[in-house]
Amino acid sequence: MQSKWYLIGVFLMFFSCSKQTFFSQYQNIENNKWALNAPVNFSVSVTDTITPRVVFINIRNTNQYAYSNLFLVVTASFNNTITQIDTLEYEMADVTGRWLGSGFTDVKENKLIFKTNYVFSKKGIYNFNIAQAVRKNGNVLGDAYLEGISDVGLSIENQ
Repeated sequence: MQSKWYLIGVFLMFFSCSKQTFFSQYQNIENNKWALNAPVNFSVSVTDTITPRVVFINIRNTNQYAYSNLFLVVTASFNNTITQIDTLEYEMADVTGRWLGSGFTDVKENKLIFKTNYVFSKKGIYNFNIAQAVRKNGNVLGDAYLEGISDVGLSIENQ
């Protein structure tokens, strides 16, 4: 009987210490080919302007992804006014070519930190626009289609 209560206590303690997800959403990329001119958009309704949060960009890639890194342009806006534009680079594979991220199949999931200790300044709808900006070395223009990206997501957790 005591072991039953012990297990329940451990279970509750484990889940009470985990970070609470405020927002999480994915969008599928058609045919695993992310077009240069097809940004992924997320709308987040915010009522809490006190709690610090961590904002993640979530990427699912397949073995067809041809690069070891990923360039993104993220635009954040509030009430249709741009509040921030960031160009980001993330490593997708290590120096040996082994995919980073989690997953046992040919799809790897990468939870990439975008912002830490982020506090929304006003209540309302925030929009996050995520575009791929990958290009081959020496090319001025980006790849028209970035193959091997199956899903793009945004998640926001309490810090």
